[in-house]
Amino acid sequence: MDKSNQDVSIWCIVSLASIPLVMTLGNSMLIPVLPILERKVDITSFQSSMIITSYSVAAIFLIPVAGYLSDRIGRKKVILPSLILALIGGLIAGFASWKMDDPFTLIIIGRILQGIGAAGAMPIVLPLVGDLYKDDDEKTSSCLGIIETSNTFGKVLSPIIGSAIAAFIWFLPFFAISVFSLLSAIFIFFSVKVPKEQDEPKKFKEFIQNTLKTFKEHWKWLFTVFILGAFVMLLLFSVLFYLSEILEKDYDIDGVKKGFILAIPLLLLCTASFITGRTIKGRLPLMKKIMIISLIIMSASVVFTGFVKESLVLLLIVTSVMGVAIGGMLPVLDAVITENVEKEERGTISSFYSSARFAGVAAGPPLVSILMKDHMNAGYIGAGVLGLIMLFIVFKYFKAEEIEAKH
Repeated sequence: MDKSNQDVSIWCIVSLASIPLVMTLGNSMLIPVLPILERKVDITSFQSSMIITSYSVAAIFLIPVAGYLSDRIGRKKVILPSLILALIGGLIAGFASWKMDDPFTLIIIGRILQGIGAAGAMPIVLPLVGDLYKDDDEKTSSCLGIIETSNTFGKVLSPIIGSAIAAFIWFLPFFAISVFSLLSAIFIFFSVKVPKEQDEPKKFKEFIQNTLKTFKEHWKWLFTVFILGAFVMLLLFSVLFYLSEILEKDYDIDGVKKGFILAIPLLLLCTASFITGRTIKGRLPLMKKIMIISLIIMSASVVFTGFVKESLVLLLIVTSVMGVAIGGMLPVLDAVITENVEKEERGTISSFYSSARFAGVAAGPPLVSILMKDHMNAGYIGAGVLGLIMLFIVFKYFKAEEIEAKH
């Protein structure tokens, strides 16, 4: 066994898992609070969706920069300042909400800073796990399963924590994000020991050439993983935003009760994510089967989401089934991207994947806020059709045998 694998402590894994947990709380925790924000700040549903989207858009454009820097100067040197930026962004949004009569602009600025922090923290975890376990695909897959489970567990906790904190003071979730970011930074600083580099980092020109070569050689499966990451997160955040609005406006359910209801499909998503991460063990043919099954379930269930809103039980069943499918998909995508790219380009390539995921997050809430007026059912039918197109892309471009041969 490689000595580096033995040096990965439980506290190191916990510290790494804290990053997606905190970054997920930083976004998803605000979803059940958005209707309250609309009333307190006197903004529209579309404007409230921008509080989620501004965070994600900032991350989309800066993630590739953070990925490149992590390949050049080190993962930890990028992660720690990024967590501090997320902390500062939370303070700005919180103080603006507390002290200003019209805080919307500063809230957005604070959220953009948090998005920049997310860009340099969450995406770097994936290549760092690959660095820690080197060429042990089974341990990498298992650890990535824990990381993705932490991400999804954050989504489970988010509506409950967000609703509970906002019940005391409506803007308190912004300050909570800062506290969580500080705790994560402390964990990372003391517990994560990054492997020492044996070779000097490649020069910029050589690095770019190698990265372009990687895209050229592996574009088929990279394209598949990128587009699936965007699609899955688009579905997830569209449905979460939709559920949050429907529960409050149609069912008059708010506060912590609303948080617990939102957590039901997310808990199943988290469970599926954990089981999948423990099961795949770097086996690409199995990963492809999980992709196909997950896409079929997602495509079928999303079509019914808009049609069952008259029954809360049916709505929760449909969204929970979708949650299981999404939970099965996410650890597979993480593992494929981390285990099949060389270490020198791993941070950069995985950062493009993370950008694709954030693009889905950014698009979901505003898209739903527009469609909810008159075209929600048509939107979900369109999502189902898009899922079938994704299925075709997996069959055409994701060839497990080719990926294994090139890797």
